[in-house]
Amino acid sequence: MSTSVLDMSMSLDGYIADPNDYLGGEDGERLHHWSAPDGEPGQLSGPARQFADEIIATGAVLAGRRTAELMDHWGGDHHGVPIFVPSHRPPGPAARWGYPLVTYVADGIESAMAQAKAAAGDRNVLVHGAYTAQRALAAGVLDEVQIHHIPVLLGGGHRLFDVLPAQIELEIIQVIDTPEATHIRYRVRR
Repeated sequence: MSTSVLDMSMSLDGYIADPNDYLGGEDGERLHHWSAPDGEPGQLSGPARQFADEIIATGAVLAGRRTAELMDHWGGDHHGVPIFVPSHRPPGPAARWGYPLVTYVADGIESAMAQAKAAAGDRNVLVHGAYTAQRALAAGVLDEVQIHHIPVLLGGGHRLFDVLPAQIELEIIQVIDTPEATHIRYRVRR
């Protein structure tokens, strides 16, 4: 059975991007330095390799519209798996005609997650986007949260969990501590 997993890098003060949507800092990559501490993204090892392998092993992606559009829908190919975008507005031209693996789902987060899980089969669903993660948590369709906690204080920007409808209990299921980040995986308690 498929598990939905939010996988995000986050500053110690809870930000996933600066106010201009850069992923932490002016160069846009501060929150991802942990994955290639020697500056060689093609030479992943240790936990960075493990997390990259987990992402590549997912069977579908559920991404918020804003995230999908900021990433240009990953060129229509997020490691060769279907991409589901919950949105009440129709997709733009590229997503509509140029990206056959991208599906916009207009009837809610529950439907989008169900379609993503069906497409993923026995593999996990990778979840992208703060707003979408919050909606999935509120709807009870997000199973796990993987946070790469980066030792930096951004002081402002976009928070990962800005608005939640209620308290949500989590269970820690894995902690990996490295000099570049502390990687914590949680299961959402229901």
